[in-house]
Amino acid sequence: MTFKNLTLLALILISTTWTNAQSNTSLRRDIEKVLSTKKAKVGVSIMGDNGRDTLSINGDKHFPMQSVFKFHIALTVLSQIEQGKFSLDQIIKIDENQMLPGLYSPIREKYPHGVSLKISEILEYTVSLSDNVGCDVLLKLIGGPQVVENFITEKGFKDFSVKINEEVMQNNWDLQFKNWTTPKTSTQILAYFYDNDKKILSAEHHDFIWTIMKQTETGKNRLKGQLPEGTVVAHKTGWSGSNKEGITAAVNDIGIIFLPNGRHYFISVFITDSKEDTAVSEKIIADISKVVFDYFDNRMK
Repeated sequence: MTFKNLTLLALILISTTWTNAQSNTSLRRDIEKVLSTKKAKVGVSIMGDNGRDTLSINGDKHFPMQSVFKFHIALTVLSQIEQGKFSLDQIIKIDENQMLPGLYSPIREKYPHGVSLKISEILEYTVSLSDNVGCDVLLKLIGGPQVVENFITEKGFKDFSVKINEEVMQNNWDLQFKNWTTPKTSTQILAYFYDNDKKILSAEHHDFIWTIMKQTETGKNRLKGQLPEGTVVAHKTGWSGSNKEGITAAVNDIGIIFLPNGRHYFISVFITDSKEDTAVSEKIIADISKVVFDYFDNRMK
């Protein structure tokens, strides 16, 4: 390659880097504008499908996951199915004494006296409907919360902790902080398992987890709240409720947003220590999501 060509290539690379930096700066400014008047600690992490276009705000801070960890539980269950320990069609009996009245549970509402369900059905309830009874049944099946933490950290993700189940978490406000992650780690985990470069999951189980993530019914006013009708979002939410002082420990949504042209990006938004009501906290996530969608929609056309 001639000196002239090398110089031209260098100028192109410099120009591209400068353009990306300018664009990210604009995106960061728009997100910070959303956050400027809010009484809450917010963590944001974004990654394009090319591994670039990354941005984070409070990306290395610890945030309580609440029900976001059900995504990681589902990944762990599927990994054990890959090992032959279980199967998606395997029937699991849920006794009446497991239908704890203090937990949010569509399973309990439908089957108050107990039921036998396929693992695939329990996974759907747990992820798509954020069922707490189903969550704890799956945790017991695979060996407890520490198994989930070990599975994720063994993949190289160190900023991740799962120590307790839903029953414990929902009965002790302070203990919810034992299940935490960072926005950056959350987004990296999404990308790692969606891209599936290491073939952690078979095609069948890869399709299964992302299908039930796309079917998530909770948090309709969060990542999906202001996106164009029909936008496909594979996501998992988490919410703590508020304590007697009016503080909300967690309003979360993480996921993959699919653009009209078929490309996608990864996004994690965590809110903690919020003095805003739930509607305002959810709007923070929706506002950020809309800004990010417009950014990627314009860049990837």
